[in-house]
Amino acid sequence: MEYEDMKEAIFLRRTNRFSAFVSLEGEEIQVHVKNTGRCKELLQEGAKVFLEPAKNPKRKTKYSLISVYKGDVLVNMDSQAPNQVVAEALAEGRISEIGDVTFLQREVTFGNSRFDLYFEGGGRRGFIEVKGVTLEENGICRFPDAPTTRGTKHVLELIQAVEAGYEAYVLFVIQMEGTKAFCPHWERDEKFAKALMEAEEAGVHFLAYDCKLGVKSLHLSKKVFSTIERIR
Repeated sequence: MEYEDMKEAIFLRRTNRFSAFVSLEGEEIQVHVKNTGRCKELLQEGAKVFLEPAKNPKRKTKYSLISVYKGDVLVNMDSQAPNQVVAEALAEGRISEIGDVTFLQREVTFGNSRFDLYFEGGGRRGFIEVKGVTLEENGICRFPDAPTTRGTKHVLELIQAVEAGYEAYVLFVIQMEGTKAFCPHWERDEKFAKALMEAEEAGVHFLAYDCKLGVKSLHLSKKVFSTIERIR
């Protein structure tokens, strides 16, 4: 996916899940944060960030915060981006574990959940739940960075999809480059980690891919080693 007309700014402070203040060209302005996670390790005072102009000229905040430098690593924070980059990669046949798809639809309801993607191809059909990952430490990425009751519910309901004859995947999109491995964040949300373990035993697949990114672009890149077990 591509962004347009990105602006460089300096992060000042976050006021709530959806809002922050930055310094843009010497002026302090309020911006929309496109990620409701904690992201405390990313949104540090003085960090270089990149903003996308709002498409609606009447919106209160004129920019959205899209990405941030953590040291010398650029991290995409746009929580809407992972679904799009996965859809693009599927359409191009770049996720080998899933293969070629002939039909792809977003936001499809099954049971009591609405899954991010539904696909068909080669006589197969399945659901994909996409999770964006921004939390990294010493090359190890983890999800979630805060407890996610909704995420746990979706993972468990993928088991029902498998029992009904569908394929099911949880795909973790690491929104940066150069990471070593991925695992669930047991310390932050043990219920989610246990749900993932239960789902894998029931036949749900889980994958982790990193991204190739620039200030104006984000694309799914390569598979990253992943495990449900804790990584110390």
